[in-house]
Amino acid sequence: MKRITIITILFFGIFSCKTDSKKTDKLNVVTTTTMITDLVKNIGGDLINIEGLMGSGVDPHLYKASEGDVTKLANADIIFYNGLHLEGKLVEVFEKMGTQNIKTVAVSDAIDKNTLIGSEYFASNYDPHIWFDITYWEQVTQFVVNKLSEAVPSEKDTFKANGDNYLSQLNNLKTEINATINSLPKEKRILVTAHDAFNYFGKAFEFEVVGLQGLSTATEAGVQDVQKLAAFIIDKKVNAIFVESSVPKRTIEALQAAVKSKGHDVTIGGTLYSDALGNAGTVEGTYIGMFKYNVNTIVNALK
Repeated sequence: MKRITIITILFFGIFSCKTDSKKTDKLNVVTTTTMITDLVKNIGGDLINIEGLMGSGVDPHLYKASEGDVTKLANADIIFYNGLHLEGKLVEVFEKMGTQNIKTVAVSDAIDKNTLIGSEYFASNYDPHIWFDITYWEQVTQFVVNKLSEAVPSEKDTFKANGDNYLSQLNNLKTEINATINSLPKEKRILVTAHDAFNYFGKAFEFEVVGLQGLSTATEAGVQDVQKLAAFIIDKKVNAIFVESSVPKRTIEALQAAVKSKGHDVTIGGTLYSDALGNAGTVEGTYIGMFKYNVNTIVNALK
């Protein structure tokens, strides 16, 4: 039996025993990725109890729910997840929860699908890494404000005020990021990473983005993939390539070795945060801090 089927059965077994004994006056919110957790915290503030399923360095593509996670989901008033099959192994659970009076919200529903980047690697047929376009994240922010306001209408003014404050921070982030990126000549804006999480970033900031493993970390890079990308790096005179916090470092190290075997050199420019934020309590543990860190790391390495 597939694990996802076991998790689904476990969920409904726990749900059938669910009680209101742990209910408080606050809305019980469960989130999946660290980016979504950070966003919902900014909007919900002290008005919600929030539990994020995934922590720093966790790959949502491969994430498998534990029994504890299923308990959290079963006791939630509302669940926010990315959608577009980012959380591939949780999709079946989310799709069936609506019948159990638990509100599930895919934040990607905030975005016009006609503007998304297509992808054959996901059942949704779209690249799910939407948080790397700040304009999209602004749309998601307003969407979350609306959903929380629907859940707790009496607090809609507070949710709106929190959302407006966060939107102002995102606008300032775009200004700062653009200034930093504009210091890097366009011919040097080639971003080579472990997997293609940065396509929306590339589209927004005019980077050519190449990922060794493709869009999903569930796909493995073969020898031909490594050799082909090594030739690309040499041809384009790329200074640096990047590892990702949620992807094993060995893939990029193999690429670096392949380039060196051809008599050329490329440095590892640093570790980027792609599918997860940094450690909680650090600057990189927030969406805004992560974005600034990534951009500074990229620009400094490629100059």
